Amino acid sequence: MRPIDSWNSDGLDVASPDPRARSASVLSRATRLRLWLERSGGGFRLRDAETEEPVWWEDPRIRVVHVAGVSYRLDALQEDAFAPGRRLALVPEPENEHDPHAIAIWDEDRRVQAGYVPAEIARELDADEWQAVSLWEFFEDGKRGGLRVLLAPRTAWIGLPRA
Repeated sequence: MRPIDSWNSDGLDVASPDPRARSASVLSRATRLRLWLERSGGGFRLRDAETEEPVWWEDPRIRVVHVAGVSYRLDALQEDAFAPGRRLALVPEPENEHDPHAIAIWDEDRRVQAGYVPAEIARELDADEWQAVSLWEFFEDGKRGGLRVLLAPRTAWIGLPRA
């Protein structure tokens, strides 16, 4: 395996001039995305399970987003259910008075909410076509103060780390 600083960042050959605008189902028809989560610092890096090449956070097949609104839910964010590598639930909120496109991010069992998919990303997504995994955590004063979340097509296979 090559050292991380020697990885190249060759992109995908996609037909659309704006591949991020394509739906998850269209992206997954050509080939099933298969990702490994690889431990690194405060979370995980991504690797293509088929090619063993790194998958950069800017890859058009996925979204890696910060969780919006965590400052209102810092106590909930401390739950182990939000630790990197844990599956999360995407819950659309069409009745949300501030944004009818809002997509909430909850723990997998939908007991505790961490926050929201950023509004500019949520407008592009159908929550039922995507899955979420906690990818990276940030700490402030010894407490979890922020998260980055992997959003991948529902059809993607994500190799989660073993406990």
